[in-house]
Amino acid sequence: MNKIVRFVFLPFLLSALFAQAPKKIQTLIITGQNNHDWRGVTPAIRQILEDSGRFEVRVTEEFRGGSAETLAPYDLVILNYYDGRKPALRWGANGDAALLNFVRGGKGLVMYHFSMAAFDGWNEYEKLSGGNWRPNNGHHSPRHDFMVTIRDEDHPIVRGMRSTFPQPGDELYANLKWQPEGSYHVLATAWDDHSLYRGKAKQPVPGAGMDHPMLWVLNYGQGRVFADALGHDAGAMKSAGFIATFARGAEWAATGSVTIPVPPELAQ
Repeated sequence: MNKIVRFVFLPFLLSALFAQAPKKIQTLIITGQNNHDWRGVTPAIRQILEDSGRFEVRVTEEFRGGSAETLAPYDLVILNYYDGRKPALRWGANGDAALLNFVRGGKGLVMYHFSMAAFDGWNEYEKLSGGNWRPNNGHHSPRHDFMVTIRDEDHPIVRGMRSTFPQPGDELYANLKWQPEGSYHVLATAWDDHSLYRGKAKQPVPGAGMDHPMLWVLNYGQGRVFADALGHDAGAMKSAGFIATFARGAEWAATGSVTIPVPPELAQ
């Protein structure tokens, strides 16, 4: 190839290559308040997403006073936030409306772990969540190793994954407050062994144990929500199952499809 041909052809080649690369999902993590270790897990969330190659991630530690303009540049919001039932830590009417309208308008939301305990008394947030930790609804036994069981193998988030995966050293959320059946869709559950409570359960634990949702999804307006009850801290976020389902769930919430591959150790 002579210099003239290279000069003419190279820009077209580069343009074609860049055109084939998918646009990165613009993502905002909202954090800054939580009675969990938000400073420790936020970098872990960011790394999981950016390591997949599909996301460009930013973090805000102050969303009080946030607005539609704050969220306008993003395709996806990750919530790692808990207000502790303190009015001063609520976002305000503009921030609340901005998040709801962001999702209603067709964008994505990931409800991560204890964020489902946030904003007690905000009914629309509960509809957005599917399931919530509330007074007299939500407890867990001591941290332990458990298995997560896929309940809908055809959903894009878990398609191609084997039917179970281990989740070591994590909290198993049980007895959440749930929205009406049919308003959310369970992807995976885990068995809550009632003997582990040793008589110290915060709510009734009838029988030997029960299955409880760990991963679920729902539609809110034109948008999508992926809820993940797993991943109490950075250590619990290192499992292959957590990493794969979190990244794939985030991609689905943002786009409605999943291109991130299932890692070989979790593949069917």
